[in-house]
Amino acid sequence: MTKLFKTFSRVIFLSLLASSALARQVIIPAPPELAATGYLVMDASTGKVLVEHNANELLPPASLTKMMTSYIVSSEVHSGNMREEDLVDISVTAWKMGGSKMFIREGTRVSIKDLLRGVIIQSGNDASVALAEHVAGSEDAFADVMNQQAALLGMNDTTFMNATGWPAEGHLTTAKDLSLLARAMINDYPEHYKLYSEKYFKFNGINQPNRNKLLFRDKTVDGIKTGHTDAAGYCLVSSAEKNGMRLIAVVMGTRSEEARATESQKLLAYGFRYFQTHKVYDSGAELNTAKVWAGQGEQVGLGIQDAIYLTIPRGAQDDLVAEMHIDEVIKAPLTEGQELGNLTIQLNDEQLVNVPLVALQSIEEAGFFARLWDSLILFFTSVFK
Repeated sequence: MTKLFKTFSRVIFLSLLASSALARQVIIPAPPELAATGYLVMDASTGKVLVEHNANELLPPASLTKMMTSYIVSSEVHSGNMREEDLVDISVTAWKMGGSKMFIREGTRVSIKDLLRGVIIQSGNDASVALAEHVAGSEDAFADVMNQQAALLGMNDTTFMNATGWPAEGHLTTAKDLSLLARAMINDYPEHYKLYSEKYFKFNGINQPNRNKLLFRDKTVDGIKTGHTDAAGYCLVSSAEKNGMRLIAVVMGTRSEEARATESQKLLAYGFRYFQTHKVYDSGAELNTAKVWAGQGEQVGLGIQDAIYLTIPRGAQDDLVAEMHIDEVIKAPLTEGQELGNLTIQLNDEQLVNVPLVALQSIEEAGFFARLWDSLILFFTSVFK
């Protein structure tokens, strides 16, 4: 088994560690207790959950369901299977849908872009069914697609029975699963996520406001979706960005439209006030170098494949501890991206990161005599340790 030893780059040490004399106690108050059945707030870039309560409880999502409907349509457009300009035939089934409506008419044709706005801004049940039928042929078939997509996103406790959130037995999800869906929408399809920030949409001569009240009262909020039925109560998934940090809040089962907005603001305010997200290392940046034996080059740069972002209590950056564990003997040939150790980052004895350290360059094997000489040095070094 390859031996490992700890090595600290002075630059990295200074960027992550403060002396014990400078370190200070980080104090964070208890999170707010909301008048809601289940709730959660998460950092959108790292997926770090900051506050949660009953986040895994199965609950009816009402029109929050339409987040998945729009996600699937965005995926179809992104993959080239459909275009935003494509026209959708409006069926009698879609036209007859009750509840919140876009007011499309049976027998007409409406663009996918307008139907998406009808789903997202106006929460149109008619628009949701029209899109479901266009994508999968029927709403039942589309529900199967929704459940397959939910599984791919890790929404393991979610079952969709329809495209709208219309009450149906077994149509259930959790606050945690909805946060995963919101994060996927924001990160996967940012061009369509912009639709969630639009405050009004006028169609067929009827101008309707976005039901997300936070869009009108908090300039940091730019989405996402409301929902309401008698069984679900008043629900809201919201997202806000402030000073480069984006949060996602999920609030389910409140008593009123005002309550879901107010309770969501409490979560967002707490997250922004007491936590911070920042980039610790860039992808491909050289964090250290290591000796290479039997190679055409004597040193190899070490780094990480993907940038590292951390969400931590505000002010706790001085308590981060980074360690690089590097293979003791590194022999050529080496290929770029080859694992040569690992990088860990801890905060107060909790490991936050454990990722491979990789070669940043490929290094060819040296000639015969150079390899022989390095082999002799390694042999005698091991003997006299």
